[in-house]
Amino acid sequence: MSVSADAQIVHDPVFRHRLRFTETTDERGAPAVLCEMWVDPGGGVPPHVHPRMEERFTVMEGRMEFLAGRRWSGADAGATVVVPPGTRHAYRNSGDTVAYTRCIATPPDPALEGFLTDAAVLSRNGRITRRGIPKGVTGWLQGAVMLDTYGEMVEMSFPPAPPRALQRLLMPPLARLAKRRGIRAGQFD
Repeated sequence: MSVSADAQIVHDPVFRHRLRFTETTDERGAPAVLCEMWVDPGGGVPPHVHPRMEERFTVMEGRMEFLAGRRWSGADAGATVVVPPGTRHAYRNSGDTVAYTRCIATPPDPALEGFLTDAAVLSRNGRITRRGIPKGVTGWLQGAVMLDTYGEMVEMSFPPAPPRALQRLLMPPLARLAKRRGIRAGQFD
């Protein structure tokens, strides 16, 4: 599998990782998205769920820890961790070197790159906390637009996010308000 020389690397200073997305195929030849991840020590993402997407993480260098359900487990270089659709999960690098991991996501969903790119913009603009919670009015409005736009692909988990019932109650009106103010996913810069 080749990676395009012009593939953009997405920098996220809050979650302390860099990401690069490429269209590819999985081991069965089905369409997939490859997300290469360089996760700095202390980096990682908060718990979340992909209702319809499987993620297959292979640690290429370093050591990662993965949450699947309620248990964290370590994975050294060469290990693969499969997260089935609908499984609450997260990842982190608690080591002292950068961990390089490749994730194959199937079925491919362009919303994955959009969501993570928008999250990185919020991160670079100081609008989210380390736990993924929006900061300030603009952060909350942008977060609501993200959940509205990408909610079919990803659900934020409790904790740290508010319970799903509360998200369903509060986020749609916030997203409508944000859109009336001209806030759109993919246009946060």
